[in-house]
Amino acid sequence: MSSDVLAHALVEGPADLNLVDAVHAALESLWNAVPDVSDEDRMLFALAVSEVATNVVEHAEGPDHPAVSIRLEVDPGALTAVLTDDADPALIRLDEVSMPGAEAESGRGLALALAALDELVHEPGQGNTWRLRRRRRPA
Repeated sequence: MSSDVLAHALVEGPADLNLVDAVHAALESLWNAVPDVSDEDRMLFALAVSEVATNVVEHAEGPDHPAVSIRLEVDPGALTAVLTDDADPALIRLDEVSMPGAEAESGRGLALALAALDELVHEPGQGNTWRLRRRRRPA
């Protein structure tokens, strides 16, 4: 963690829907700690983090209950999240992600995250690492 971090939170647990609830609670604590984050930044960053976390929970394969760690940070210039898991590496190419048609019932999560963020990186390896970054805009 760099010295200019204004607030941070860490969420850890098995890849299940309780983790997504814990992420929402952690984001709320960040907004309380740094109230000058704009409503637009809050909404779009929370949407992106929630979508990626939900994808991890829904699609993580490997150990019976893959473990997930999510570090959230607010600094003067950006909102960042790093999600790591010990699941099998996801076979996804972010450069090929696009919004599905209006009739599709799923498949929008990563496309929404890409639209809401300035940077979304997936690094497969011993599990997966997802790096999310949104530059803060003036309120």
